[in-house]
Amino acid sequence: MPQVETSVRHVLRRRDFRRLLGTRLFSQFGDGVFQAALAGTVLFNPQRAADPLDIAAGFAVLLLPYSLVGPFAGVWLDRWSRRQVLLRANVIRAGLVAVVAVLILGGVEGAGFYTAGLAVFSVNRFVLSALSAGLPHTTDEASLVPANALSTTAGGVSTVAGGAVAILVLEATGSGNPGYAATALAAGIPYLAASAVVSGFSRAHLGPDHMVTAHQSLRAGARDTLLGLVAGARHVAAIPPAAAALIAIGLHRLCYGVFTLMTLLVYRNTFPAEGGLFPGGILGLGQVVAAAALGTLLAAVVTPPVVRRIGTRRWVPAALTGAAGAQVALGLWFEPGVVVLVGLLLGFVAQAVKICVDSTLQETVEDDYRGRVFSVYDTLFNMTFVLALVLGAVTLPESGISSLVPVAVAAGYLVAAVTYRHLTRRP
Repeated sequence: MPQVETSVRHVLRRRDFRRLLGTRLFSQFGDGVFQAALAGTVLFNPQRAADPLDIAAGFAVLLLPYSLVGPFAGVWLDRWSRRQVLLRANVIRAGLVAVVAVLILGGVEGAGFYTAGLAVFSVNRFVLSALSAGLPHTTDEASLVPANALSTTAGGVSTVAGGAVAILVLEATGSGNPGYAATALAAGIPYLAASAVVSGFSRAHLGPDHMVTAHQSLRAGARDTLLGLVAGARHVAAIPPAAAALIAIGLHRLCYGVFTLMTLLVYRNTFPAEGGLFPGGILGLGQVVAAAALGTLLAAVVTPPVVRRIGTRRWVPAALTGAAGAQVALGLWFEPGVVVLVGLLLGFVAQAVKICVDSTLQETVEDDYRGRVFSVYDTLFNMTFVLALVLGAVTLPESGISSLVPVAVAAGYLVAAVTYRHLTRRP
Protein backbone atom coordinates (compact mmCIF):
# COMPACT_ATOMS: atom_id res chain seq x y z
CA MET A 1 0.00 0.00 0.00
CA PRO A 2 1.53 3.39 -0.98
CA GLN A 3 2.34 5.73 1.89
CA VAL A 4 -0.05 8.69 2.19
CA GLU A 5 1.67 12.07 2.36
CA THR A 6 0.70 13.99 5.51
CA SER A 7 3.21 16.85 5.64
CA VAL A 8 2.38 20.53 6.19
CA ARG A 9 3.47 21.20 2.61
CA HIS A 10 0.91 18.66 1.41
CA VAL A 11 -1.81 20.32 3.51
CA LEU A 12 -0.99 23.76 2.12
CA ARG A 13 -1.39 22.61 -1.49
CA ARG A 14 -5.16 22.79 -1.14
CA ARG A 15 -6.50 26.22 -1.96
CA ASP A 16 -9.58 25.80 0.23
CA PHE A 17 -7.40 24.98 3.24
CA ARG A 18 -5.32 28.12 2.64
CA ARG A 19 -8.48 30.20 2.43
CA LEU A 20 -9.84 28.80 5.71
CA LEU A 21 -6.44 29.34 7.32
CA GLY A 22 -6.46 32.95 6.15
CA THR A 23 -9.90 33.41 7.69
CA ARG A 24 -8.59 32.03 10.97
CA LEU A 25 -5.48 34.23 10.95
CA PHE A 26 -7.39 37.47 10.44
CA SER A 27 -10.07 36.46 12.92
CA GLN A 28 -7.68 35.48 15.69
CA PHE A 29 -5.44 38.50 15.05
CA GLY A 30 -8.49 40.62 15.84
CA ASP A 31 -9.08 38.49 18.94
CA GLY A 32 -5.57 39.31 20.16
CA VAL A 33 -6.09 43.04 19.68
CA PHE A 34 -9.47 43.01 21.44
CA GLN A 35 -8.36 40.76 24.31
CA ALA A 36 -5.33 42.98 24.97
CA ALA A 37 -7.57 46.04 25.07
CA LEU A 38 -10.05 44.36 27.40
CA ALA A 39 -7.44 42.85 29.74
CA GLY A 40 -5.48 46.09 29.85
CA THR A 41 -8.63 48.04 30.66
CA VAL A 42 -9.44 45.75 33.59
CA LEU A 43 -5.94 45.01 34.91
CA PHE A 44 -3.57 47.89 34.16
CA ASN A 45 -5.64 50.96 33.29
CA PRO A 46 -4.59 53.67 35.78
CA GLN A 47 -8.04 55.24 35.47
CA ARG A 48 -9.66 52.10 36.94
CA ALA A 49 -9.06 50.25 40.19
CA ALA A 50 -10.17 46.72 41.05
CA ASP A 51 -9.46 44.17 43.74
CA PRO A 52 -7.61 41.09 42.38
CA LEU A 53 -10.47 38.80 43.40
CA ASP A 54 -12.90 41.14 41.68
CA ILE A 55 -10.78 40.73 38.55
CA ALA A 56 -11.12 36.97 38.79
CA ALA A 57 -14.87 37.36 39.25
CA GLY A 58 -15.00 39.63 36.21
CA PHE A 59 -13.36 37.01 34.03
CA ALA A 60 -15.76 34.42 35.40
CA VAL A 61 -18.73 36.64 34.57
CA LEU A 62 -17.46 36.86 31.00
CA LEU A 63 -16.60 33.19 30.54
CA LEU A 64 -19.48 31.45 32.27
CA PRO A 65 -22.32 32.80 30.11
CA TYR A 66 -19.98 32.61 27.12
CA SER A 67 -19.72 28.86 27.72
CA LEU A 68 -23.49 28.51 27.67
CA VAL A 69 -23.57 29.82 24.09
CA GLY A 70 -21.64 26.73 23.01
CA PRO A 71 -24.55 24.28 22.87
CA PHE A 72 -26.61 26.62 20.71
CA ALA A 73 -23.64 27.31 18.45
CA GLY A 74 -23.01 23.61 17.88
CA VAL A 75 -26.58 22.65 17.07
CA TRP A 76 -26.92 25.55 14.64
CA LEU A 77 -23.54 24.74 13.06
CA ASP A 78 -24.96 21.31 12.21
CA ARG A 79 -27.87 23.07 10.46
CA TRP A 80 -26.50 26.32 8.99
CA SER A 81 -23.90 26.90 6.33
CA ARG A 82 -20.62 27.28 8.25
CA ARG A 83 -19.39 29.62 5.56
CA GLN A 84 -22.32 31.95 6.25
CA VAL A 85 -21.69 31.77 9.98
CA LEU A 86 -18.07 32.86 9.52
CA LEU A 87 -19.03 35.59 7.08
CA ARG A 88 -21.72 37.20 9.21
CA ALA A 89 -20.26 36.61 12.66
CA ASN A 90 -17.10 38.53 11.85
CA VAL A 91 -19.11 41.49 10.58
CA ILE A 92 -21.21 41.43 13.76
CA ARG A 93 -18.07 41.32 15.91
CA ALA A 94 -16.67 44.36 14.14
CA GLY A 95 -19.78 46.29 15.12
CA LEU A 96 -19.73 45.03 18.71
CA VAL A 97 -16.11 46.00 19.36
CA ALA A 98 -17.03 49.53 18.29
CA VAL A 99 -19.68 49.53 21.04
CA VAL A 100 -17.12 48.31 23.59
CA ALA A 101 -14.73 51.07 22.48
CA VAL A 102 -17.41 53.69 23.15
CA LEU A 103 -18.03 52.25 26.64
CA ILE A 104 -14.30 52.28 27.46
CA LEU A 105 -13.99 55.86 26.27
CA GLY A 106 -16.94 56.85 28.44
CA GLY A 107 -15.45 55.15 31.50
CA VAL A 108 -18.38 52.72 31.82
CA GLU A 109 -17.72 49.93 34.34
CA GLY A 110 -19.69 47.11 35.91
CA ALA A 111 -22.55 45.20 34.30
CA GLY A 112 -22.80 47.35 31.16
CA PHE A 113 -19.13 46.96 30.30
CA TYR A 114 -19.06 43.20 30.97
CA THR A 115 -22.28 42.66 29.01
CA ALA A 116 -20.77 44.31 25.93
CA GLY A 117 -17.61 42.22 26.28
CA LEU A 118 -19.75 39.12 26.71
CA ALA A 119 -21.54 39.85 23.43
CA VAL A 120 -18.22 39.89 21.55
CA PHE A 121 -17.06 36.64 23.16
CA SER A 122 -20.42 35.00 22.49
CA VAL A 123 -20.18 35.66 18.76
CA ASN A 124 -16.58 34.48 18.90
CA ARG A 125 -17.85 31.05 19.96
CA PHE A 126 -19.63 30.65 16.64
CA VAL A 127 -16.47 31.63 14.76
CA LEU A 128 -14.10 29.21 16.52
CA SER A 129 -16.59 26.33 16.41
CA ALA A 130 -17.24 26.91 12.70
CA LEU A 131 -13.51 26.98 11.93
CA SER A 132 -12.96 23.63 13.69
CA ALA A 133 -16.08 21.95 12.32
CA GLY A 134 -15.34 23.10 8.77
CA LEU A 135 -11.66 22.12 8.65
CA PRO A 136 -12.23 18.44 7.66
CA HIS A 137 -13.89 19.73 4.47
CA THR A 138 -10.58 21.34 3.42
CA THR A 139 -8.17 18.42 3.94
CA ASP A 140 -8.07 14.62 3.76
CA GLU A 141 -8.50 12.51 6.91
CA ALA A 142 -4.89 11.32 6.95
CA SER A 143 -3.71 14.95 7.13
CA LEU A 144 -5.90 16.07 10.03
CA VAL A 145 -3.07 16.10 12.60
CA PRO A 146 -0.72 18.37 10.60
CA ALA A 147 -3.70 20.45 9.42
CA ASN A 148 -4.77 21.03 13.02
CA ALA A 149 -1.20 21.64 14.12
CA LEU A 150 -0.76 24.31 11.47
CA SER A 151 -4.21 25.88 11.88
CA THR A 152 -4.43 26.09 15.66
CA THR A 153 -0.78 27.07 16.08
CA ALA A 154 -0.86 29.73 13.38
CA GLY A 155 -4.11 31.01 14.91
CA GLY A 156 -2.54 31.17 18.36
CA VAL A 157 0.53 32.98 17.05
CA SER A 158 -1.76 35.37 15.19
CA THR A 159 -3.58 36.10 18.46
CA VAL A 160 -0.28 36.89 20.17
CA ALA A 161 0.75 39.07 17.23
CA GLY A 162 -2.53 40.95 17.56
CA GLY A 163 -1.82 41.50 21.24
CA ALA A 164 1.67 42.80 20.39
CA VAL A 165 0.21 45.24 17.89
CA ALA A 166 -2.27 46.35 20.54
CA ILE A 167 0.62 47.16 22.88
CA LEU A 168 2.22 49.26 20.13
CA VAL A 169 -1.07 51.11 19.66
CA LEU A 170 -1.18 51.76 23.40
CA GLU A 171 2.37 53.11 23.29
CA ALA A 172 1.24 55.60 20.65
CA THR A 173 -2.10 56.56 22.21
CA GLY A 174 -1.46 56.27 25.95
CA SER A 175 -2.73 53.82 28.55
CA GLY A 176 -5.82 55.70 29.70
CA ASN A 177 -9.40 55.22 28.55
CA PRO A 178 -8.85 56.87 25.11
CA GLY A 179 -5.90 54.59 24.34
CA TYR A 180 -7.71 51.40 25.31
CA ALA A 181 -10.81 52.53 23.39
CA ALA A 182 -8.76 53.09 20.24
CA THR A 183 -7.16 49.68 20.64
CA ALA A 184 -10.52 47.95 20.99
CA LEU A 185 -11.85 49.76 17.93
CA ALA A 186 -8.83 48.63 15.88
CA ALA A 187 -9.88 44.98 16.38
CA GLY A 188 -12.74 45.52 13.93
CA ILE A 189 -10.37 45.83 10.96
CA PRO A 190 -9.07 42.20 10.95
CA TYR A 191 -12.60 40.94 11.69
CA LEU A 192 -13.86 42.56 8.48
CA ALA A 193 -10.84 41.18 6.61
CA ALA A 194 -11.70 37.64 7.83
CA SER A 195 -15.25 38.09 6.54
CA ALA A 196 -13.92 39.14 3.14
CA VAL A 197 -11.61 36.10 2.89
CA VAL A 198 -14.28 33.52 3.80
CA SER A 199 -16.68 35.00 1.24
CA GLY A 200 -14.58 33.22 -1.41
CA PHE A 201 -16.09 29.85 -0.40
CA SER A 202 -19.30 28.59 -1.88
CA ARG A 203 -22.19 28.41 0.57
CA ALA A 204 -21.98 24.62 1.09
CA HIS A 205 -18.21 24.12 0.91
CA LEU A 206 -17.56 23.94 4.69
CA GLY A 207 -20.62 21.82 5.44
CA PRO A 208 -22.56 20.51 7.16
CA ASP A 209 -23.34 17.72 4.74
CA HIS A 210 -27.07 17.96 5.42
CA MET A 211 -28.22 21.55 5.86
CA VAL A 212 -31.71 22.82 6.59
CA THR A 213 -33.14 26.20 5.74
CA ALA A 214 -32.62 29.20 7.98
CA HIS A 215 -36.35 29.28 8.72
CA GLN A 216 -36.26 25.68 9.93
CA SER A 217 -33.16 26.42 11.99
CA LEU A 218 -34.67 29.38 13.77
CA ARG A 219 -37.70 27.27 14.74
CA ALA A 220 -35.48 25.03 16.85
CA GLY A 221 -36.15 26.10 20.43
CA ALA A 222 -34.18 25.68 23.61
CA ARG A 223 -35.52 22.15 24.09
CA ASP A 224 -34.29 21.01 20.68
CA THR A 225 -30.95 22.67 21.31
CA LEU A 226 -30.44 20.91 24.63
CA LEU A 227 -31.53 17.59 23.11
CA GLY A 228 -28.97 18.14 20.37
CA LEU A 229 -26.28 18.78 22.96
CA VAL A 230 -27.22 15.59 24.79
CA ALA A 231 -27.04 13.71 21.49
CA GLY A 232 -23.55 15.07 20.91
CA ALA A 233 -22.45 14.07 24.41
CA ARG A 234 -23.86 10.56 23.96
CA HIS A 235 -22.10 10.27 20.63
CA VAL A 236 -18.79 11.11 22.30
CA ALA A 237 -19.44 8.77 25.23
CA ALA A 238 -19.81 5.89 22.78
CA ILE A 239 -16.35 6.59 21.33
CA PRO A 240 -13.66 5.93 24.01
CA PRO A 241 -10.84 7.91 22.30
CA ALA A 242 -13.09 10.96 21.95
CA ALA A 243 -14.32 10.69 25.56
CA ALA A 244 -10.74 10.37 26.83
CA ALA A 245 -9.72 13.42 24.78
CA LEU A 246 -12.44 15.61 26.31
CA ILE A 247 -11.63 14.49 29.85
CA ALA A 248 -7.93 15.23 29.30
CA ILE A 249 -8.56 18.72 27.93
CA GLY A 250 -11.04 19.49 30.72
CA LEU A 251 -8.56 18.55 33.48
CA HIS A 252 -5.80 20.44 31.68
CA ARG A 253 -7.93 23.61 31.52
CA LEU A 254 -8.72 23.29 35.21
CA CYS A 255 -5.00 23.27 35.99
CA TYR A 256 -4.13 25.95 33.45
CA GLY A 257 -6.81 28.29 34.81
CA VAL A 258 -5.31 28.26 38.30
CA PHE A 259 -1.88 29.04 36.83
CA THR A 260 -3.38 31.89 34.79
CA LEU A 261 -4.96 33.57 37.82
CA MET A 262 -1.77 33.08 39.80
CA THR A 263 0.20 34.77 37.04
CA LEU A 264 -2.19 37.73 36.81
CA LEU A 265 -1.99 38.31 40.56
CA VAL A 266 1.80 38.21 40.86
CA TYR A 267 2.37 40.50 37.87
CA ARG A 268 -0.24 42.97 39.09
CA ASN A 269 0.58 42.98 42.81
CA THR A 270 3.95 41.39 43.57
CA PHE A 271 6.66 41.50 40.92
CA PRO A 272 8.18 45.02 40.67
CA ALA A 273 7.56 46.86 37.39
CA GLU A 274 11.27 47.71 37.20
CA GLY A 275 12.60 44.20 37.46
CA GLY A 276 15.53 44.17 35.02
CA LEU A 277 15.44 41.33 32.51
CA PHE A 278 12.15 39.96 33.90
CA PRO A 279 9.98 42.90 35.06
CA GLY A 280 6.50 42.87 36.54
CA GLY A 281 3.43 44.75 35.33
CA ILE A 282 1.99 44.51 31.83
CA LEU A 283 5.45 44.20 30.24
CA GLY A 284 6.33 41.15 32.33
CA LEU A 285 2.92 39.63 31.70
CA GLY A 286 3.60 40.15 28.00
CA GLN A 287 6.79 38.11 28.39
CA VAL A 288 4.79 35.20 29.80
CA VAL A 289 2.30 35.43 26.93
CA ALA A 290 5.16 35.55 24.40
CA ALA A 291 6.82 32.55 26.03
CA ALA A 292 3.55 30.60 25.89
CA ALA A 293 3.25 31.52 22.20
CA LEU A 294 6.75 30.19 21.57
CA GLY A 295 5.78 26.98 23.35
CA THR A 296 2.72 26.77 21.12
CA LEU A 297 4.88 27.10 18.02
CA LEU A 298 7.31 24.43 19.22
CA ALA A 299 4.44 22.05 19.96
CA ALA A 300 3.12 22.49 16.44
CA VAL A 301 6.49 21.50 15.02
CA VAL A 302 7.08 18.58 17.37
CA THR A 303 3.63 17.04 17.77
CA PRO A 304 2.85 15.75 14.23
CA PRO A 305 6.06 13.69 13.83
CA VAL A 306 5.89 12.45 17.43
CA VAL A 307 2.26 11.38 17.01
CA ARG A 308 3.16 9.53 13.82
CA ARG A 309 5.89 7.70 15.75
CA ILE A 310 4.28 6.93 19.12
CA GLY A 311 0.60 7.89 18.74
CA THR A 312 -1.61 10.20 20.78
CA ARG A 313 -2.12 7.52 23.44
CA ARG A 314 1.48 7.99 24.60
CA TRP A 315 2.08 11.60 23.61
CA VAL A 316 -0.82 13.20 25.52
CA PRO A 317 0.09 11.59 28.90
CA ALA A 318 3.76 12.47 28.34
CA ALA A 319 2.90 16.13 27.75
CA LEU A 320 0.61 16.29 30.79
CA THR A 321 3.30 14.71 32.97
CA GLY A 322 5.75 17.35 31.76
CA ALA A 323 3.29 20.05 32.82
CA ALA A 324 3.19 18.50 36.29
CA GLY A 325 6.96 18.77 36.52
CA ALA A 326 6.84 22.44 35.49
CA GLN A 327 4.35 23.19 38.29
CA VAL A 328 6.59 21.52 40.88
CA ALA A 329 9.47 23.73 39.72
CA LEU A 330 7.24 26.80 40.10
CA GLY A 331 6.40 25.82 43.67
CA LEU A 332 10.11 25.54 44.52
CA TRP A 333 11.35 28.68 42.75
CA PHE A 334 8.65 31.37 42.47
CA GLU A 335 10.57 34.03 40.53
CA PRO A 336 9.72 36.01 37.35
CA GLY A 337 12.20 34.08 35.22
CA VAL A 338 10.77 30.76 36.37
CA VAL A 339 7.21 31.92 35.67
CA VAL A 340 8.24 32.81 32.11
CA LEU A 341 9.85 29.38 31.66
CA VAL A 342 6.77 27.63 33.06
CA GLY A 343 4.64 29.72 30.69
CA LEU A 344 6.75 28.38 27.81
CA LEU A 345 6.34 24.77 28.93
CA LEU A 346 2.62 25.05 29.61
CA GLY A 347 2.10 26.75 26.24
CA PHE A 348 3.81 23.75 24.66
CA VAL A 349 1.66 21.28 26.60
CA ALA A 350 -1.57 23.16 25.94
CA GLN A 351 -1.01 23.15 22.19
CA ALA A 352 0.26 19.58 22.04
CA VAL A 353 -2.83 18.33 23.86
CA LYS A 354 -5.20 20.54 21.85
CA ILE A 355 -3.82 19.32 18.51
CA CYS A 356 -4.40 15.73 19.60
CA VAL A 357 -7.86 16.43 20.99
CA ASP A 358 -9.01 18.33 17.89
CA SER A 359 -7.70 15.63 15.58
CA THR A 360 -9.24 12.83 17.64
CA LEU A 361 -12.67 14.45 17.56
CA GLN A 362 -12.45 15.21 13.84
CA GLU A 363 -11.35 11.66 13.04
CA THR A 364 -13.85 9.78 15.19
CA VAL A 365 -17.00 11.95 15.19
CA GLU A 366 -19.51 11.79 12.34
CA ASP A 367 -19.89 15.05 10.42
CA ASP A 368 -23.57 15.45 11.28
CA TYR A 369 -22.63 15.43 14.98
CA ARG A 370 -19.38 17.36 14.70
CA GLY A 371 -20.77 20.82 15.44
CA ARG A 372 -22.58 19.61 18.55
CA VAL A 373 -19.56 17.66 19.77
CA PHE A 374 -17.32 20.69 19.33
CA SER A 375 -19.85 22.69 21.32
CA VAL A 376 -19.59 20.16 24.16
CA TYR A 377 -15.84 20.55 23.80
CA ASP A 378 -15.99 24.37 23.89
CA THR A 379 -18.37 24.43 26.85
CA LEU A 380 -16.15 22.06 28.81
CA PHE A 381 -13.11 24.11 27.78
CA ASN A 382 -14.55 27.27 29.34
CA MET A 383 -16.51 25.87 32.27
CA THR A 384 -13.43 24.14 33.69
CA PHE A 385 -11.49 27.39 33.31
CA VAL A 386 -14.21 29.25 35.26
CA LEU A 387 -14.10 26.60 37.97
CA ALA A 388 -10.32 27.05 38.12
CA LEU A 389 -10.76 30.81 38.62
CA VAL A 390 -13.14 30.15 41.51
CA LEU A 391 -10.73 27.67 43.11
CA GLY A 392 -7.83 30.06 42.63
CA ALA A 393 -9.79 32.97 44.10
CA VAL A 394 -10.43 31.10 47.36
CA THR A 395 -7.00 29.46 47.69
CA LEU A 396 -4.49 32.04 46.42
CA PRO A 397 -3.33 35.00 48.53
CA GLU A 398 -3.59 38.52 47.13
CA SER A 399 0.10 38.40 46.23
CA GLY A 400 -0.50 35.32 44.07
CA ILE A 401 2.50 33.53 45.57
CA SER A 402 1.89 30.08 47.04
CA SER A 403 4.06 27.00 47.39
CA LEU A 404 1.17 24.57 47.92
CA VAL A 405 -1.12 25.54 45.03
CA PRO A 406 1.44 24.68 42.29
CA VAL A 407 1.90 21.25 43.90
CA ALA A 408 -1.87 20.70 43.85
CA VAL A 409 -1.97 21.77 40.19
CA ALA A 410 0.87 19.33 39.44
CA ALA A 411 -1.20 16.55 41.00
CA GLY A 412 -4.11 17.55 38.76
CA TYR A 413 -1.95 17.19 35.66
CA LEU A 414 -0.84 13.73 36.78
CA VAL A 415 -4.47 12.68 37.31
CA ALA A 416 -5.23 13.86 33.76
CA ALA A 417 -2.33 11.85 32.34
CA VAL A 418 -3.25 8.65 34.18
CA THR A 419 -6.96 8.98 33.34
CA TYR A 420 -6.30 9.51 29.64
CA ARG A 421 -3.93 6.54 29.45
CA HIS A 422 -6.43 4.32 31.27
CA LEU A 423 -9.42 5.26 29.11
CA THR A 424 -7.56 4.85 25.81
CA ARG A 425 -6.76 1.23 26.72
CA ARG A 426 -10.41 0.39 26.04
CA PRO A 427 -11.00 -1.14 22.60
